[in-house]
Amino acid sequence: MFRNHFKTAWRNLMKYKFISFINLFGLTIGLTCCLLILTYILNELSYDKYNKNADRIYRVTRTFYDGNHKEMLNLSTVAPPFGYYLPTDFAEIEKMTRLLNNGTTPLRYKDKLLNEPNVYFADENLFDVFTVDVLKGNPKTALNDPFSVMLTEETAKKYFGNEDPVNKVIRANDQFDVKVTGVYKDFPSNAHIHPNILVSFNTLKDSAVIGEENLRTNWGNNSFFTYILLPKNYNIEGMKKRFPAFLDKHMAGQYGPNQPSKFTKLDLQKLTDIHLYSHTDFEAEPNGDINRVYIFSAIALFILLIACINYMNLSTARSALRAKEIGIRKVVGARKKELIIQFLGESVLLTWSAIIIAFVLLYLLLPWLNKISSQNLSVSILFKWQILVPLFLAPFVVGIISGIYPALFMSSFQPVKTLKGLFKVSGTSISFRKVLVVTQFAISIILIITTVVVFQQLRYMQNASLGYDKDHLITMAYNNQLNDQYEAFRNTLLQNSNIKAVGRSSRIPTGRLLDGMGAQVPGNDSMVPVKADIRFLATDYDFIPAYRIPLAAGRNFSRSYGTDTSNFIINEAAVKAIGWKSNDLAVGKDFKYGQFSGHIIGVVKDFHFESLHEAITPLVFVLPPPSQGFYNTISIKISGKNIASSLETIKDTWQKFLPQLPYQYSFFDENFAKLYDAEHKQETIFTTFAFIAIFIACLGLFGLSAFAISQRVKEIGVRKVLGASTTTIVGLLSKDFLKLVLIAAVIAFPIAWYAMHNWLQDFAYRINIQWWVFIIAAIIAALIALITVGMQAIKAATANPVKSLRTE
Repeated sequence: MFRNHFKTAWRNLMKYKFISFINLFGLTIGLTCCLLILTYILNELSYDKYNKNADRIYRVTRTFYDGNHKEMLNLSTVAPPFGYYLPTDFAEIEKMTRLLNNGTTPLRYKDKLLNEPNVYFADENLFDVFTVDVLKGNPKTALNDPFSVMLTEETAKKYFGNEDPVNKVIRANDQFDVKVTGVYKDFPSNAHIHPNILVSFNTLKDSAVIGEENLRTNWGNNSFFTYILLPKNYNIEGMKKRFPAFLDKHMAGQYGPNQPSKFTKLDLQKLTDIHLYSHTDFEAEPNGDINRVYIFSAIALFILLIACINYMNLSTARSALRAKEIGIRKVVGARKKELIIQFLGESVLLTWSAIIIAFVLLYLLLPWLNKISSQNLSVSILFKWQILVPLFLAPFVVGIISGIYPALFMSSFQPVKTLKGLFKVSGTSISFRKVLVVTQFAISIILIITTVVVFQQLRYMQNASLGYDKDHLITMAYNNQLNDQYEAFRNTLLQNSNIKAVGRSSRIPTGRLLDGMGAQVPGNDSMVPVKADIRFLATDYDFIPAYRIPLAAGRNFSRSYGTDTSNFIINEAAVKAIGWKSNDLAVGKDFKYGQFSGHIIGVVKDFHFESLHEAITPLVFVLPPPSQGFYNTISIKISGKNIASSLETIKDTWQKFLPQLPYQYSFFDENFAKLYDAEHKQETIFTTFAFIAIFIACLGLFGLSAFAISQRVKEIGVRKVLGASTTTIVGLLSKDFLKLVLIAAVIAFPIAWYAMHNWLQDFAYRINIQWWVFIIAAIIAALIALITVGMQAIKAATANPVKSLRTE
């Protein structure tokens, strides 16, 4: 029986090649999109699960509150003393390990001088917590000794080639010699952190680095990623409830007479939740977003739904062609059940063919998806029984979903009517097909609107007035070895007339403003704390001119005033947060910030230091002595006339003053572009899949209109004989489909508005969704439908009416 059903299904598919091709093509594209998105989603959901103890590892996070108990900072890192006291006070902690990002570090081995990114200090027990494949060295002891390091396999090859790296010595930052004690495999791509080099944490205990006592007492240096390993099935809520008392016990005096637990909070974050659910103010690497997973899942289902609707529409539309076949089958004894199985078999066979082709296309298109998503996706992620079993069942599910209605519909034909030629497609069937077409175009219009809104928001962010000049800026890492010769370094650069300004700072725009200390302003008879959260930026005299940040009142730091090292500049947001009535009134006020005391000498206009996701933060500029080590970056403003000459001057000057350190620079524009990298990728994917969804919908509409028009050949012939013009006939045949597009638009508008309104809430500065976006989307959909149907309508309207009437 099965063989007979298979043969019959194959014959029917071959008999109606045009409709079969449209169905196969639509299902193939739909399933390919689903497989591509499934690969992406599975990869996103797999982060950090490769660790053997993944379900038992938690990251300790810390949140800070201002005087009004409003959250002002949420960090994925904590201070080093927590690493000492947590295991002591919580005996249930089996292991505690820490990582400290040392950023990009200059390394030298013989004649190789490189800036190495992702250098981390790591506790010696790191490998007891995380699953890392150590290739050389003893994982139990490799990180025990100070100034010992372990390298990834790729990093080891970069420095040592085919030599054995173990016991080789590398010069770090032209200050310390470190010995290689092991090599480990690169962390998997689906890890939330990727250290290229691990430096023994005990190195930090050296007084020339941080010092052991400082590690035990410094509660302000919140830079340490701290992970704990807990017993299986441990109730972490119980531990969280004990954290406030823990903070009050060990941090007494850190917030004056106040309880520390009123101003700061500890929390635990499951390791496997970090990539998709963690959005702290400081992450080791950019994370994913569970909402993006939901969005792409919805897009995949939408596209597959459109393909299934195509199948339903075309199958029911061609039912008249198979009416006699069904009548004969029933007369010779075929039962309704057998007919349903036959039609579902055809659907499943077609879907199986589509999914086989889809897997081939997945293999071919995955490099494209890797390029636009900046990931390392592989087909191998699908080769697990938990995935393969659902994929094996998918053709049956998709086939049944797309084929169940046509099967039930066609199996219900009455044999007497069909054999007598009295069969006519019922109004119910036509109405249902209209519902399906409306659904297709509603989805298409939603995708058009979302694509346009995402595009508009991106253009807005890129073109918005930032409050500073980002053009022709070059940034470089600052090294403390420049401290004593910085003025000579700066003056040498400025000898080139194309170099306009050279400034230093602790951070640069496009980064996050994470540094903060308590601010105090004059009260009635003494300095009183400011309840608002004010972040700080350490700069020198030339930072503000380099970025051309305009002043709203007062003046910039100046070398002419020796007292400026104890003075401050604030932004307009800080003036408002403190409660002063105007910028001019702020100038000259006494001000205290952390260990710095002085006067406010200027107010800069508000500018977007961070991305437009964030509101402008109250900010204070301080001018610390270089010896305090606040500076991290050099910003160089050049003219746009002779960039090559400017870059050559910068390179020569660097190599003259710092020959022992590698020269490396970047254009500020590159940093700015990275701010919205995720949104750009989202826009690309939205646009691509919106186009695919519309294409599949048009494919179905093309086939459906071709069939519908073929059923009206005699009517068209009669109308032409009676004098109807081609335009009239095209309008007549097209208007029914355009009505469906209009209905689809009415349904799609509120759904699209709601979805994009929620999406835009993630941006502190955002566009307003314009009414014309909806109209344009509807017009685009209508034009696409008109062109699709019009091609068939024009062909029918220009046919010879004599032939049309003679064929009946």
